[in-house]
Amino acid sequence: MNDFRYYAPTEVIFGNGAEDKTGEIAAKYGSRALLVYGKGSVVRSGLLDRIVASMQRAGMAFLLFGGAQPNPTLAHAEEGVEKAIGFGADIIIGIGGGSAIDTAKAIAHGAANPGTRLWDIWSKKTTLTRSLPVGAVLTAPAAGSEMSDSAVLTNEEIRKKAGLSTDHNRCRFAIMDPALGATVPKYQLAAGAADIMMHTMERYFIPESHAELTDEIAEGLLRTVIKSGIAALNDPADQDAMGELFWASSLSHNGLTGCGRDKDFSVHKLGHALSAKYGTTHGASLTAVWKAWAIEVYRDCLPRFCRFAEKVWGVTGDNELSVSEEGIRRTVDYFASIGMPTSLDELGVHPSDEEIRALSLDATMNGTVKLSRIKPLGAEDVERIFKRALC
Repeated sequence: MNDFRYYAPTEVIFGNGAEDKTGEIAAKYGSRALLVYGKGSVVRSGLLDRIVASMQRAGMAFLLFGGAQPNPTLAHAEEGVEKAIGFGADIIIGIGGGSAIDTAKAIAHGAANPGTRLWDIWSKKTTLTRSLPVGAVLTAPAAGSEMSDSAVLTNEEIRKKAGLSTDHNRCRFAIMDPALGATVPKYQLAAGAADIMMHTMERYFIPESHAELTDEIAEGLLRTVIKSGIAALNDPADQDAMGELFWASSLSHNGLTGCGRDKDFSVHKLGHALSAKYGTTHGASLTAVWKAWAIEVYRDCLPRFCRFAEKVWGVTGDNELSVSEEGIRRTVDYFASIGMPTSLDELGVHPSDEEIRALSLDATMNGTVKLSRIKPLGAEDVERIFKRALC
């Protein structure tokens, strides 16, 4: 087992009607809150009204800030920073899925560091040393941002999407009511289930390390998401299935499934390049390239792919190669069964050779870094993966 540091300080409030406790919980961390949300679903569902009522009961001052984008943008976050500073916010609360929560994290960083450009923080030009407290009211099981140390922003001007990992991204609290999942469109719910799986798989396919308990947790989480994803899509009112997805969302990205094994996130680098350029849904961009990535690397990581096939999909056999290939096939078939694209063509993206080259350079930081812990993947290797993913 590799050395590791595990830190998960987020207070979780889980259950029916948990959002009614938002004000009570938030008052432990601040008195003036900026409430960050998306384009209206939290308004239409009545969720925002319930949260506002809870803030009023707790005596909290608050300011509403809507408009968070599906791929959270730098410009919108910068606007939120100005709102937060002007209001004197001392806590930022993201209401929604990963986009709203990531936007809230970015606003918290900017508001705590007036005069610092957010993109300088995300591009690592400036080291983040402080932030405001952030809370989350989760409506969509997917990104795991409610418990992770990660946040993603897209710089629309230069069409770059970047992630930032820091303990300052850890939410102080996360409120989860599985009933809220029924308000999410089915496509987004399916994309969320895929993203949860990817967060675990990006930590799972790490060769030459031993972490048996971590593996068992990861495999159990994947089996649960596979089963519960189908059940929740068939019946969004199935709160048992939805609850499993909500909890899996958090555990898949709070570091637990990587303890002793670390992480890779090569597929995320490919997906980020796609969504930055084309605005594609995050989870869908991942499933569109996963098969092509797996075909590129699985022969160099047969024991892991074989165990994945056996433990997650129940594949049996004596030949590591054929068992691994069956595991890949079943994974791709599952993505297709929940309506996720398994190629760029199905994603609705048809890049030219020149555009594929640009995507490959974007994913590898202009060819300066190599992806994957299985084997080094340079810009030419990534270009080959994108071409394989075309159809």
